[in-house]
Amino acid sequence: MTAVEPTQFPEKFPPLLFTLALADRILLHVPALTKEVAESAATVDLFDAPVLQLLGGAVGPEELRKVFQGTRLETAPAETLDLPKLRETVGAWVAEPKVGPVRVRIDHAFPVKGVGAVVLGVVRQGTVRAHDRLRAYPEDREVEVRSIQVHDVEVREAGTGERVGLALKGVEAEELSRGQTLAPDGSLTVATEVTCGDWRTCRFYRGKPSAGQSLHALFGLQFVPTRLEALEGSTVRLRADRPVAFAPGDPVHLADLSATSGPRIVGRASANPP
Repeated sequence: MTAVEPTQFPEKFPPLLFTLALADRILLHVPALTKEVAESAATVDLFDAPVLQLLGGAVGPEELRKVFQGTRLETAPAETLDLPKLRETVGAWVAEPKVGPVRVRIDHAFPVKGVGAVVLGVVRQGTVRAHDRLRAYPEDREVEVRSIQVHDVEVREAGTGERVGLALKGVEAEELSRGQTLAPDGSLTVATEVTCGDWRTCRFYRGKPSAGQSLHALFGLQFVPTRLEALEGSTVRLRADRPVAFAPGDPVHLADLSATSGPRIVGRASANPP
C-alpha cells in the first residue's frame, strides 16, 4: 500500500490535484469546516475514486451532509477518526483492476549509477511486465522496461494500483519527467487542441468559465497552461500550450490558479479524440 499526501497544499494547488490523480481511494480528513477543507471537498467532488470522510470532534455527520449537500460527499461514508479502526479498514482495500493497454503515470525520474534511467510511478491500467516496449507519451520516444520493483522488491510484472520503480532502457533520465505516461505505441492520442464532453462546472467556483479564459488543465499527471477556446452546453474546447496525451473518456480537470477567493478548481470534462 502507498499513501500520498499533498503536503504543499493549500499554499500550492497542483499537489492536491496530483494526489487525487494518483489515488484509487480517497481519505478526506475533516477536523473542522475550514477554508482548506472546503477547497479539498470541492475538488474531491470532481474526482471518481471512492471517498471515506474522517471527522474530528468539531464536526458531526449531519452537519457534514448539510454543508456538502448536492455533492457526492453528501452520501459518502463518514466516520469519527479512530486510528486502530482506520488501519483495519485501509488494510482491507484493494485497487480495482482496469483492463486494457498498460498505462503507467510517471511522477519522478532520476539516474542510478550502473542502472541508468529509473522512473517512479503508478500503474493506472493493465499490467506492466519486464521487457515491455512502451512509448513515453506525449513524446515520440520508445523505451524498454529493463526491470520492475514494487516497494524495493524486484518483480516480473505489476498491475493496476501498484506503485512501481521501473528501470528503463533507451532513454536518459533527463528526458523523462512527471506527467509522462508509459503506454504501448498507438494506445493514446497526442494533441494540443482537445474537444471534451460531459462538462461539469464546480458548483463552488466563484468565477464564470468563458471563452478566452486562461486556465490550467490536468490530463493524468500532465498539468499544463490551457486556453478555454469555447464552452457550449456540455462541450468544451481547449488549447493546451504543449502536446498532451490522453485516451477517449479520460477525465480532464480545469483549475484557475489566479482565483483570489473560493476554490481554485473550475470543473471537469471527459476528453474526446480530436
